Amino acid sequence: MYFIMDINRTIDCSSGVCPLNISLQPSNLDGLNRTYVWNILTSKNNGLVLGFSTPWLRQIHPSSMCSDLVSFKISTYVRDSSYNLGTFCRNGTITRVKVQERGVIALSVPWNVNIKYPGIGIANRTSIRRLSIVESTFQQQSTVTLLSANFPAPFPHNEQMTWKFILPENHAASVQFLSYTLPMCVKKEENVLYYLPKSTLLKLADKQPANIFGNFNLSLQNCEVDKPMGGYPGLSLNFSVTVQKSQGNVLYHLDLTKEKGLVVRIQKRFFGRTFTPVCVICKGPADCDPELVIEGGKYYKISFLCDDLNSLMVKAEKEIECWNLATCNISNMPLTIHQSFVDFPVQLESYTWKLIAPEYISTEIVSKSIYLQQNVSDKPCNATTAGFTYNILSSTNKDEFKIGTFCPNGAIQKIQMRDNVTIILNMPRNGNPKKILTHDLYVSFVSFIEEECIFTVSPKTDDAVHLQTPRWDGGLPDYVSVSWSINLPNKKYGRLKFGKDRMEILCEMSRANVYIKEQKDDGPGIVRREDQQLPGALDIYSAFWVNISNCKPRMGTTLKLQFSISFNQISPVLNIILIATASAVAVVLAIIATICCLKKKKKLIESPVGIYNSKVNTEAPRRHAFFKKGRKTNESHIYAVIDDTMVYGHLLQETNGMVPEVDVYQPFEGPMGDAPPVPPIIFPNGSTKEEVNDESIKEDLMDEPLALSMKDNEIYTFSQSFSRQPVENEDTSIAYMNDSINGTTSSV
Repeated sequence: MYFIMDINRTIDCSSGVCPLNISLQPSNLDGLNRTYVWNILTSKNNGLVLGFSTPWLRQIHPSSMCSDLVSFKISTYVRDSSYNLGTFCRNGTITRVKVQERGVIALSVPWNVNIKYPGIGIANRTSIRRLSIVESTFQQQSTVTLLSANFPAPFPHNEQMTWKFILPENHAASVQFLSYTLPMCVKKEENVLYYLPKSTLLKLADKQPANIFGNFNLSLQNCEVDKPMGGYPGLSLNFSVTVQKSQGNVLYHLDLTKEKGLVVRIQKRFFGRTFTPVCVICKGPADCDPELVIEGGKYYKISFLCDDLNSLMVKAEKEIECWNLATCNISNMPLTIHQSFVDFPVQLESYTWKLIAPEYISTEIVSKSIYLQQNVSDKPCNATTAGFTYNILSSTNKDEFKIGTFCPNGAIQKIQMRDNVTIILNMPRNGNPKKILTHDLYVSFVSFIEEECIFTVSPKTDDAVHLQTPRWDGGLPDYVSVSWSINLPNKKYGRLKFGKDRMEILCEMSRANVYIKEQKDDGPGIVRREDQQLPGALDIYSAFWVNISNCKPRMGTTLKLQFSISFNQISPVLNIILIATASAVAVVLAIIATICCLKKKKKLIESPVGIYNSKVNTEAPRRHAFFKKGRKTNESHIYAVIDDTMVYGHLLQETNGMVPEVDVYQPFEGPMGDAPPVPPIIFPNGSTKEEVNDESIKEDLMDEPLALSMKDNEIYTFSQSFSRQPVENEDTSIAYMNDSINGTTSSV
């Protein structure tokens, strides 16, 4: 293994017939590294044919090595200068190499390999009038890489080299130039010439032909070069030829004439860590690539050089922009997918819509028929049955997060999002492309909303609805607020249930909370903070809101909540109670309205002047915890209306000198009347007591909502109108939110 033996033999074919086969000599020193060299001569007007028996040869880069260390090196001479035609390994497609005048074959064999027959034949032929002809015969689908003579050194100037490709039946070929260098020409030009069978002359920088049916030739022609110049290394070429089964000249149509802003990409499908065999996609006779990118606004005729079109996929992306609500006029615009994508032989992998608008414009997505189901662990989407799924993402200039994955046939009718939106329709592998025809989404650009996302849930069936907070994998982003507007089916009540008892997060700044509120003007509500237990199962009899707002959680904690709404038939007895309650409320409202009108009329006649109670606290609003008195012991809510004569009587003396009678103010002892309802204050320890130590909760109340931080004697302003509320400590109303677990009534 440390010795090399060279065996050189000269074969002169200029005076007679060349031997048909070459034999190896000597054969008794097989234990050494050996190089067999055959120097074959013929006349200048004749050509030599060097033939190779199976398994034929495969060309490699001169710096590479064959896996079995058995290599062939073929050279020829031009004007007494030697040029390397290539280095080859066994097991390839090259069957013959033709040279002019003189050829040299060098076979290198390692010390531990024995070869009895090299499989090389020699024959005389007429002049080939060029440097060489390399014949490559394909028996099956494959890709080969070929190099110009003398690679990577310059190709001989003013010379031509030809490759002849023989293809099996029903196969086609495509040519791709991997790399090349150009010479500094003095005369003529370098080019490539195809026989397809018609002649086609191209530059090296041009797109090379693809989907070539039948046998063809490719010739590389160099120009006349005076001498090598700096920066111009000379002509060289490295290219590949892919041969695959073909469907013939079958053209497939993609109509994108009305799809402005659309970009379609046809590419290889990725399987695990490896790509599928090369497929070539063409949009013209010589406009072919392994990956094709086309734009909307045109009509395309696509052909393929590919045995299995399932190894390809189509991805489409469309941008929809609105920079001014008054001018863009995008309202209920359907997100359409053209029929040609359904008929196309390559499956649509994904279709993406990017909805782009400035910060003061929000986006609305509506499904008019299919409605959407959110993919949650309790009820995951079945993409195969549904036909497709949606990934919906919200994005700004800084970040992007996933709202969720959705599929058809659910209960979500509308999604409103504050920022830019990306909607990705994904098709399952080997899915039915016709199912995308049921795709039904409409988009609108609307006025800005404060919340990150608002879902409108309108169930069409009695099936339970399962929902979860956005960005489930990473948790709800900091300070993000999300709301769900839940509508109930006709004659049904909903049972709301959370997937866990607590939010399981620790807040570093601000507070996280869950707020449940009926959408009726006088509907009750429930608020829970992150340090409190979430409510149990709630029975709700009218449309309601669920709002989840996040704080800035401490490191290692995230806000993730799942909840479900199941629906049940309202019993006839409860229907009667609800109707009676509504009637009673209507009667009470009518009575209150009548009394108010009479009082107003009386006041207009008597012109009374309202005097505030001097005992009322007129200080600026402060936190409830610092105000020690409760409603029962504090009289700040008591007031009276006194006629002006009561106050200014001493100034209104009659002509007879008598002083008019002045009423004496008496504290009001009757019921409160129409005082607005105040949400129960929940203190950090979960207590609702009104007597709390100031210093123990001062810090915890720093981030309380405004409604929870107000004192009992402060003035409250409400944007909603409410019906009559019961006297304090008296429960005369019928609750619409029932805690089914505890068997108690929760009302606000």
